[in-house]
Amino acid sequence: MAKNTSVLEKERPDVDLAGVDTVPTPLAEPLLREALGATLRGFREDSHRTLRELAVAANVSPGYLSELERGRKEVSSELLASVCMALGIRVSQVIIEAAAMMAFDAAAAELTAATPVEPVSVASH
Repeated sequence: MAKNTSVLEKERPDVDLAGVDTVPTPLAEPLLREALGATLRGFREDSHRTLRELAVAANVSPGYLSELERGRKEVSSELLASVCMALGIRVSQVIIEAAAMMAFDAAAAELTAATPVEPVSVASH
């Protein structure tokens, strides 16, 4: 029987004698479909096109395109290419932008989770 490798269900044997977990819990990362959807929406809005206009140009239903932009549906490579062609952009631009968004969100989450440093007061003479 195969073991579940999910981060949430992973066995964590690294605890100290007091039973305190010594391995930091990994931070949740945004899903790729959410980052791709937000990126597609951004490119659409930058081109001043409505969702309906883009859907017609990309040969996809407006409802499905809306689901993609909201990160509710996975986008196939064929549909991504069709939407990008309708927007006049390259698939690589969308992927790079989505990856940058994911990296930025992950860095922001790490900074937020970091323990704040107490300010050092400077004594005046």
